[in-house]
Amino acid sequence: MLRMSRELFEQVVTDALDDLPEEIAVAMENVAVVVEDEPSADDLEGLGMDPKEDLLFGLYQGQSLPERSLDGYSGALPDRVVIYRLPLLDFCESRRELIREIRDTVVHEIGHHFGLDEEDLP
Repeated sequence: MLRMSRELFEQVVTDALDDLPEEIAVAMENVAVVVEDEPSADDLEGLGMDPKEDLLFGLYQGQSLPERSLDGYSGALPDRVVIYRLPLLDFCESRRELIREIRDTVVHEIGHHFGLDEEDLP
């Protein structure tokens, strides 16, 4: 398993967010981005994943922007993008690969906020 302090890992996530184009960053005003160590077994099973075999790097929890425009969204709690630290550390073999995977995961999960499906995302 690759090692990176939690503080540095969180900084890489912050840097990925800071690098987003302005028009995307503006639309992220009601989205909390957090780092957690790993997904729960319930989260994995809810996605149809095997907790003993599958790795999950990130998860979008909330209602996408297109759904909000249909349903209304006033007064709701913030959506969440969760980046899972331990699966990423376990998967990556170098610091360069880890930074790239963190950035890719942040962008991927933010894509869900904009209503993109798995097959539409890198």
